[in-house]
Amino acid sequence: MITYYDDQSVQVTSNALRVDGRSYPLAELGTVWHRRGSRSWRVLAGRGAIGAALAGPIVAAVLGVALAVWLHRSLVVTIAIAGASVLVGLGVGPLADLLFEHLDRSYARGSRELEMWARWRGQPVRLLRTGDALRFGQIYRAVQRAMEQAPQPKVIGSSGSSPRPRSRP
Repeated sequence: MITYYDDQSVQVTSNALRVDGRSYPLAELGTVWHRRGSRSWRVLAGRGAIGAALAGPIVAAVLGVALAVWLHRSLVVTIAIAGASVLVGLGVGPLADLLFEHLDRSYARGSRELEMWARWRGQPVRLLRTGDALRFGQIYRAVQRAMEQAPQPKVIGSSGSSPRPRSRP
């Protein structure tokens, strides 16, 4: 038996697909397809908040430099205000790295609910539903590989044996 994918709730092997304790033998699965749900506004708002947090220090530094020039103070005061503003902008570099990492992960997870469906024993069955696009893609591809490698049952008829056509994902 070959394992194509395995996590806490999903296992794809050369024999079966197991999702949340339910097992679907590959020989009983027909066509496999996926559906995309509507966008999650919560995820998009979170991305916008991260973008605003990234732009905040830059805006603060620019405003500080503009304020320093606008106040028309002595050269020392102007340089001090501008320098402090630039240091604030530079000081958030490590924070910006963390925010960029969160932003990158949000794109990897996606902003839609994704569902995997299959025809099982003649009926459409939802196999999986997740909002994690990266995980969904890994599972979907594992199911494709497993079904491509699964031996196709032979149908014995009056003219001899011939492979039964199967629908692939």
